Amino acid sequence: MKQFNYIISGLSLITSTMAFSQTNQTVRPNIIYVFPDQYRNDACGFWNLKGFREYRNSKGDPTITPNLNQFARESLVLTSAQSNNPVSSPHRAMLMTGMYSANKNGVPVNCNTNSPQSTLNPASTTIGDVFSQAGYDCAYIGKYHLDTPTPNDPNNPGHYVENKKEVWDAYTPKELRHGFNYWYSYGTFNEHKNPHYWDNDGCKHEPYEYSPIHEARKAVEYIKNTGNIRDPQKPFLMMLSMNPPHSPYNSLHDCMEEDYNLYKDIPLDSLLFRPNVDRSMKKMKAAPYYFANVTGVDRAFGIILTTLKEMELDKNTIVVFTSDHGETMCSHGTTDPKNSPYAESMNVPFIIRYPQKIKPRVDSLLLSTPDIMPTLLGLAGLDKQIPTEVEGRNYSELFLDEYSSIPRPTSALYFKYADGKIFQKSMVNNYFPTSRGIKTAKYTLAFTISENRELKEILFFDDKKDPYQLKNLPLKGNEKIIKELCKELGRQLKSINDPWYKEKILNELISYK
Repeated sequence: MKQFNYIISGLSLITSTMAFSQTNQTVRPNIIYVFPDQYRNDACGFWNLKGFREYRNSKGDPTITPNLNQFARESLVLTSAQSNNPVSSPHRAMLMTGMYSANKNGVPVNCNTNSPQSTLNPASTTIGDVFSQAGYDCAYIGKYHLDTPTPNDPNNPGHYVENKKEVWDAYTPKELRHGFNYWYSYGTFNEHKNPHYWDNDGCKHEPYEYSPIHEARKAVEYIKNTGNIRDPQKPFLMMLSMNPPHSPYNSLHDCMEEDYNLYKDIPLDSLLFRPNVDRSMKKMKAAPYYFANVTGVDRAFGIILTTLKEMELDKNTIVVFTSDHGETMCSHGTTDPKNSPYAESMNVPFIIRYPQKIKPRVDSLLLSTPDIMPTLLGLAGLDKQIPTEVEGRNYSELFLDEYSSIPRPTSALYFKYADGKIFQKSMVNNYFPTSRGIKTAKYTLAFTISENRELKEILFFDDKKDPYQLKNLPLKGNEKIIKELCKELGRQLKSINDPWYKEKILNELISYK
């Protein structure tokens, strides 16, 4: 009888522990943050569907994204989420730290060996740090691209993990992982069907599998806790960064053949039908491969969503689908697919599902990249844990209640840095703030300066009347509008102590008062 009582007591203890865990799960939702690289908002197939197309004054790309389409119907979909510095590393630094300022987050340009001072500030408190300290199990899967590569190859000490002259790929040691206890990642490596990753212990993996599918499988392992790779007593944060549809996208080496077959017979003019497309560009031929990767990402995303439902974790998991920046894809004749104030570059998808908490709808919120970290913390009930140095805003209340009285953002900043003039051993050790701009619901205004701080270029578009940004408007005749936009630009640059504010660049145009 005594033995039986012990068994009963043990069972009671187990039951109470499970109940405690479930209670914690109820209080703290899981979070899955999926962000493929270079995925333009127009590439979301649902923008061509009833219930979504009515919210945009331009047409979406003819892409096939069935999983994303269904996900959007269950989610809050933002029409105007902005990547403020639309290039990989700077965006990621803003995302991870919630800070605009490159002098604070440490990343003005893409991380590589020629830019040794562009690396995530080790002292920064990142999204992984905060969630980890709040009791979350934290995972990072896929492309990281926030470390300046150093000769720290765990398999070949004293050497880089990449042998090219300008090294882009990096291994992130444990002390630089910022709270992520599960690690399956790499710096940057653009071979979609031949990816590689380093795990928690620095072991290298080369799966020879289309990277979005492989990463989705690793995400499934983490969700299912295969091999006890996470603490089941804790809620989890999983960030998954897929490389496609990032370049290269010009052959079957870069995408799945079954996805390419969906687009290969469609005339290029029908794939890239936008009136701002320069049809003389050789890049036109890349469109079927780019869209094939969009569909490949969709398939991988569907695997994750299916697993969540099968595990009955979907109801208490916040899922986000977004991107680090867009892709111009022959628009405006520019050869730079990103790093510009054009809508195709800055405007990114942002779709978030939180069943029974966030009402499915479409919203025009001008969400900026640094807003994401504090907003996710707010949604998880961790608003008091938002670091004081965060420059973004917590819009969780507005996500949960579209009629919330909290002030909506009226504008979003645009940044661009370039290499400076100071070099040491052929490496850049300072950076030049070449462009600044402001995006509102109606207008896009951006200034570019020369190295001697003189005005070089102005881009000014009425995005309501001219959604494809075909007509660069003159300053003459638009003085009142320009004045208001410059006032807002100056105010925001001052608030983050931006180099343009400190140097009073274009002071004759921009009001820094």
